[in-house]
Amino acid sequence: MTDDKPGPLLEFRDINTHYGAVHILKDVNLAIYPGELVCLLGGNASGKSTTLKTLLGMVTPTTGDVVLDGEIVTGQPTSYRVERGITMVPENRRLFKRLSVLENLQLGAYLRNDKDGIAEDLERIYSMFPRVKERLKQQSGTLSGGEQQMVAMGRALMARPRVLLMDEPSMGLAPALVQTNFELIQQIHESGVAIFMVEQNANMALSIADRGWVLQTGKVVLDDTADALMQNPDLRASYLGDAASH
Repeated sequence: MTDDKPGPLLEFRDINTHYGAVHILKDVNLAIYPGELVCLLGGNASGKSTTLKTLLGMVTPTTGDVVLDGEIVTGQPTSYRVERGITMVPENRRLFKRLSVLENLQLGAYLRNDKDGIAEDLERIYSMFPRVKERLKQQSGTLSGGEQQMVAMGRALMARPRVLLMDEPSMGLAPALVQTNFELIQQIHESGVAIFMVEQNANMALSIADRGWVLQTGKVVLDDTADALMQNPDLRASYLGDAASH
């Protein structure tokens, strides 16, 4: 039995989500396996944000189940899911701007009480993001966009996630920083954390992902390896051409 593939770390089983009478997600099935980097692509109003909110428990699906490491967590609050290993780097980073960089990082560990482990993880983050270490005492609101993104990633990693959700990580970053940002995401992935990333920049996302899904008006219309999606003529016409021209 040793060569059996491990079960999914995070799953959507036949998820339907409504906002009032509006049907947002339609029979969505997704699975993320340990250590994978998976990206979710789609235009505006395709249901990408609702997917993340449903995974985190901020939105409850009308039907279907969210499954975390074999456990159905559909009715469980966000805090329970965070304790079980899901963490998110939100869109636009959402740092506490008046708090110092160090205080923001420490907030990532608020559900933990293992002092030695927390100190160890802070050191790991400093070695991963030396720039963050230089800015520890600064108010996080005074940092550049790229530096804030590093703090947001560091804060999420302080929760010791098994799966890291990322909402539009390249949004609002200067073009020169986008490449660096994706290199950092790749570094986190190589450290063994599974990543589920919602991203507009399809080219960059697929260049570092293992697999990808494309969502259109709440339905998964493509589900394949990142390499296959890069070659897919429909995807190239809809997304890659757009992303390449921006």
